[in-house]
Amino acid sequence: QALSEIEGMGGRGSNLQEMRVRPLAKRRVDMHSFCNASSFQRSPYLSARGNFASAFQGSTEEGYKAYHADKYDEDKNPNGIINFGTSENKLCFDLMSKRLTQADMNLMDPSLLQYPDWKGHLFLREEVARFLTYYCKAPAPLKAENVIVLNGCGSLFSALATVLCDPGEAILIATPFYGGITQSIFLYGNVKLVYVYLDSKITGASTRPFQLTVEKLEKALQDAQAEGVTVRALILLNPQNPLGDIYSLSELRDYLEFAKRHELHVIVDEIYMLSVFDESATFHSVLGMDRLPDPQRTHVMWGITKDFAVSGIRFGTLYTENQDVANAVASLCYFHGVCGPVQYKVAQLLRDRGESVAPYWINQVYLRANHARLKAAHTYVTDELKTLGVPFLNRNAGFFVWIDFRKYLKTGTFEEELLLWKRFLDNKVLLSCGKAFECSEPGWFRIIFADKTHRLQLGMQRIRKVLEEREQEILAEEKEQPCQSDQDGKADSTDEVIFVSRHQDPICASNSSLGDLIGLLQQQMRSSDWLQKNTAEQFA
Repeated sequence: QALSEIEGMGGRGSNLQEMRVRPLAKRRVDMHSFCNASSFQRSPYLSARGNFASAFQGSTEEGYKAYHADKYDEDKNPNGIINFGTSENKLCFDLMSKRLTQADMNLMDPSLLQYPDWKGHLFLREEVARFLTYYCKAPAPLKAENVIVLNGCGSLFSALATVLCDPGEAILIATPFYGGITQSIFLYGNVKLVYVYLDSKITGASTRPFQLTVEKLEKALQDAQAEGVTVRALILLNPQNPLGDIYSLSELRDYLEFAKRHELHVIVDEIYMLSVFDESATFHSVLGMDRLPDPQRTHVMWGITKDFAVSGIRFGTLYTENQDVANAVASLCYFHGVCGPVQYKVAQLLRDRGESVAPYWINQVYLRANHARLKAAHTYVTDELKTLGVPFLNRNAGFFVWIDFRKYLKTGTFEEELLLWKRFLDNKVLLSCGKAFECSEPGWFRIIFADKTHRLQLGMQRIRKVLEEREQEILAEEKEQPCQSDQDGKADSTDEVIFVSRHQDPICASNSSLGDLIGLLQQQMRSSDWLQKNTAEQFA
């Protein structure tokens, strides 16, 4: 909920608990998703805006703070929290630390210690343009003048929202989505999000769960306009976080054509574009399209944080042909700049061409090893989920698996989902619950698998313990209430989702791998009460 719509929070003289809030329609940002008003106490030292920013939090931030206060360490803190909630690649420190400490990285030129062009040093923007031309398969060389460098994609979201929207206006986004975007565009710019709710059921024109279609975009836009909300832009995440979906060229074209019809800007976040770890999956960048429907309203983001496993280095880049947008964003780079020595190191990293035209170290060493490690870690976690009989979306991009824990919720509510999330945290494993991504269905969780084997093994053991305990509790409750429906109106996971291989229809056995089918059979056996009702003692 926009700060401008909050009444009764008169700065230093009022209490957040007593503020009066105008009701908002379902598809807009709900302030209560992020503010814990019941436990929050107003600070007399802060303005109304400062108090609101202090209260702006969710389960993601709560879990992140708990993790940093009690980090797992194999030697120093073996009973600490294992972090499967923060999307980081922890598989390639050996490769990146070696590369970033080589001699060519250590130049210290006077210009690097002085104020740069706010868009970024020209040598870096030229290198970014060449890099994106190569990896996005651009039909023509991209131009350095269209490149802007900021300290991370969160800052890019914030800057773009500020220059494209006025306070109280909105941006369209499909749910579930990476929840940090809300904070980026709302907390600074007072820009709302209008949700395009996706669900796991495959209906109508959908061919896979949580599929974004133009029809859904049209409906969300019409609903927002009917409420008097001005929508200025559409955000696309490709590959999608948390689903792991990769949009096809035809899908991308459809989304961009939709935006053009309604004169919407399109912000395309491609930060996981080099983290597609299976050769059977093909990523298509918007910058690789032969013709953009509306190039002046199409803005593409990328950064090294995910693809190069360096989340501690804050570096993001924007590519836009619209010089008005570029100049407006550049004016905000004063607040979000990247220091000169880091700009130099990033340029060296991206230009690592060796003896070949293509980036040699990146292709032949780093990406080859990174993809193999991501694939192995993904296989380990998904095999564990199959053994547990837990449905999930089986995708081949990013660091995450979207998991269906709905059968562990007795009543199927977001309150129960939060309790399950806290139970995982109490058992020293941090996951991300669906509500943090504004998922419309309670019970979905995201797990990060891009971690070392020993942490994956221990973390999955802790997850298994929680799920087995919860399964026994539900069985005991059902025995006490034998007349109550097992599902209580909750959808059966086995009917919908799914051990899905890429974008295949889960119902079609001929398209599924043997492992997926075995996992599905295990899940059906575990979810059935036949084994509980027909014990050896009863037969005797």
